[in-house]
Amino acid sequence: MMKSLALTALFFVSVCSFAQIRTPQPSSSATVMQTVGVTDITVKYSRPSMKGREIFGKVVPYGEFWRTGANQATAIEFSTDIMLEGQNVPAGKYFLYSIPKADSWTVIINKTAATAPDQYKQADDVVRVNVKPTQAPTTESFMIGFSDITDSTATLDILWANVKVSPKLSVGTTKMVESAIDKAAEASANNMNAGAGYLLSKGINLQKALSMVNQAVAYKETFRNVWTKAQILAKLGNFAEAAPLAKKALELGQSSNDTAFPFFKDAIEKGATEYLAKVPVPEALKAIKKKK
Repeated sequence: MMKSLALTALFFVSVCSFAQIRTPQPSSSATVMQTVGVTDITVKYSRPSMKGREIFGKVVPYGEFWRTGANQATAIEFSTDIMLEGQNVPAGKYFLYSIPKADSWTVIINKTAATAPDQYKQADDVVRVNVKPTQAPTTESFMIGFSDITDSTATLDILWANVKVSPKLSVGTTKMVESAIDKAAEASANNMNAGAGYLLSKGINLQKALSMVNQAVAYKETFRNVWTKAQILAKLGNFAEAAPLAKKALELGQSSNDTAFPFFKDAIEKGATEYLAKVPVPEALKAIKKKK
């Protein structure tokens, strides 16, 4: 009985050990990643070899769906929106397919994994573009790569045998960087306003608080930062400047789409009234009033 259990245990150990053995695939896997400006593009694919065979028109028939590689479907991922031959592809994970012809290739970005024509769903295409193939030095193992890279453009190169297909990619790098700068500045402005508001609530370092909120207002006036500035000036006794700022904060809030404004409205209205009442009357006006 013990001998039988030992043999059984040895069998399972052997099976588990065998299951962990890694063997090479007929077509090796490859991953290529290219950054274009601030956009990362990653392609995961398999690399079949020619092995003396005639590829296009034979191994890869003309006019038929091709997974553009071997083994699994070729995956392609874009970290931001891109343009493929002028057509928009939103950021995301997709699959790269093609329909090769002698004088024209259809290059396809699709949402669904497919390894055979009957699995491919044209309804899931994101874009289809037509690209003319060119003659190239013989490439024994199928290859996907990138060339002619700038900060906003690149060429996606598909090569095998003596054929090269190179659809053009472009990204809105300048617009994305400008947007990132704006967001960073806005975040900084919001942080400055928040910091100024904290100092105001503690009644400390009011000149520093005023400097901070001025930076926020300089970026963009909002009812929040204008109201913060009005309160700081009032705390410093400068009601002549605080009163019109409180009124301006009220106007900005009423014309904004900020859903938080109703929670501030009463306090701003009250502040505007109080600050106006505390604005010093000029000495000349005082003299006139006394004469009356």
